[in-house]
Amino acid sequence: MTSFSLAEPPLFTRLRDASSVLIAGAGGGFDIYGGLPLAVALEGLGKRVHLANLSFSDLRRTPLEDWLLPGVAAVTPETTGNDDYFPERTLARWLASTGREPIVYAFPKSGVRPLRAAYAGLIAHLGVDALVLVDGGTDILLRGDEAGLGTPQEDMTSLAAVAPFDGLTRLVVSIGFGIDAYHGVCHAHVLENLAALQQQHAFLGALSIPRDSPEGAAYFAAVVHALNETPLRPTVVHSQIASALRGEFGDVHATDRTAGSELFVNPLMAMYLTVDLPALARMVDYLPLLEPTEHPYQVAQLIEAHLTSRPAPRPATAIPH
Repeated sequence: MTSFSLAEPPLFTRLRDASSVLIAGAGGGFDIYGGLPLAVALEGLGKRVHLANLSFSDLRRTPLEDWLLPGVAAVTPETTGNDDYFPERTLARWLASTGREPIVYAFPKSGVRPLRAAYAGLIAHLGVDALVLVDGGTDILLRGDEAGLGTPQEDMTSLAAVAPFDGLTRLVVSIGFGIDAYHGVCHAHVLENLAALQQQHAFLGALSIPRDSPEGAAYFAAVVHALNETPLRPTVVHSQIASALRGEFGDVHATDRTAGSELFVNPLMAMYLTVDLPALARMVDYLPLLEPTEHPYQVAQLIEAHLTSRPAPRPATAIPH
């Protein structure tokens, strides 16, 4: 068992011996932006950092020369794609503006089996010895018996795809505590799940992203850049996290997409919650059902079948303070 110290966050203790780290957005969209503070911190420690994302973009338009491997596109600032929504290219353009390597690897939406093969190929190509899945929100931390699961399809596909990769340090980082209430997630259940992982020594704690730090500044700049580059489909999740990082509180709307809903922007949104990936995968009771899937619609069907056949879920409850 790893020995931890208050002087070093367990997230960094687990990554201390890694030399090449793949940080990947688990749930699609702008999820990979949640990994930027970690990426900047690891770069500062002299590690090679690579960024990837399960993509919602139309990768069918990506030219053949930009496909590194089957199921893995190497997106650069010049990659062909939708002008109004291409988070991986938007991030590559921001990386280029900072002098960093402007590549974001993109996985097309699929079932577990193709995504696992794509991850395996990319990990071998990059010589990766540590993998961090990043979720913007908390639905990746749900085990399947909760009253609401949020939008689990992509998160669970990613989790199932990489769970068997022995020989790697594998972690899950969630950022944006509370955001998924919009999708029916009960955050008392999230805390209960973290407590269960704590009993297994698999909850690696919470870590605030300091506003006045290179990591916080880079994250904020990248989100502002993304909001400007994608005005028709701005990121709801990271606009709220950026607002929290700025010190906003309460019903604060950074984009028109959240109009008509009540938000609760607060400092907990700008924190990393870190868990051991294999332990989390073992906790998700329906994850083995997703193993044979080839297509995303199969994942959605199996999750729906699980929801309709399971016993009564844990009833939603409010956090009492």
